[in-house]
Amino acid sequence: MDINPPKCTDIDYINFLIAASNVFSCTEAARCYPDIANAPSHDAFTRCLQRQPPDTEALWEEVKSYVKL
Repeated sequence: MDINPPKCTDIDYINFLIAASNVFSCTEAARCYPDIANAPSHDAFTRCLQRQPPDTEALWEEVKSYVKL
């Protein structure tokens, strides 16, 4: 049995975040795709985000200058 390849990548979601102005959800990311066959659904974006390993150290390095301790 073959496994279907992912319909979206982390780069797809990053590009959506860069272009989005107000709503930053997987549902909205899926809405941004044109009505074409095999377009990614909101579940495809959710699975993409769940595949990403959490990297709390990198996140902290990015935001620590904005945090008042």
